[in-house]
Amino acid sequence: MNATLARILSYLGHPLLILTYILLLLLSVNPFAFSARNITDHRAMLLLLSVFTTTFLLPGFGVALLKPLGFVQSLEMESKQERIGPYIITGIFYLWLFKNLFSGTQVPPLFAVCVLGATVGLFFAFFINIFTKISAHATGMGGLVAMVLLATIEWKGAGLSIPFWGGWAYFSMTIVLAITLLIAGLIGVARLALNAHVPADLYRGYAAGFAAVMIAEVLIR
Repeated sequence: MNATLARILSYLGHPLLILTYILLLLLSVNPFAFSARNITDHRAMLLLLSVFTTTFLLPGFGVALLKPLGFVQSLEMESKQERIGPYIITGIFYLWLFKNLFSGTQVPPLFAVCVLGATVGLFFAFFINIFTKISAHATGMGGLVAMVLLATIEWKGAGLSIPFWGGWAYFSMTIVLAITLLIAGLIGVARLALNAHVPADLYRGYAAGFAAVMIAEVLIR
């Protein structure tokens, strides 16, 4: 895989974006579950902004500050030691979201599972990282696959409609799941192409992310 393409895929597949992606999907497929009429509804947009800010912008800013403060040598964080601080910072924001989002906002249990699963996956990655290297990208992708799988099972008959060439293209949740699996694989290939990880790091990440969401499903349901 071309290095430029691999970097673009790595940016797009950044683990901090996973909850924003799954929320976009769930709102597109079934906005009524979030008490919204459609994804452009004021309530839906506020929820998206809240999740994006709490799970991407704020932790991203916090992690970026670690470099000028001397805690990490580069934002690539190639060593296990450099990743400890970012995991802790991100974990605080994810726990904050889980506490606040569900205490005052009506969201479906499925999204509650997604947020808790992402949080558990983050702490799985933190503890595994103490002993051996793990791919955070693969952890995020493993979690995303599990989230889409649960949505496919729970919202049977639902699908995703997107504008396409002046009309609409419809994708069943089964097709969405297949596309998600393909994307997860491409992100893994991209990380290998950039020499950021070896295959074992990816396998650990996929397994940790997937297991975390399934554990969250058991805990919440």
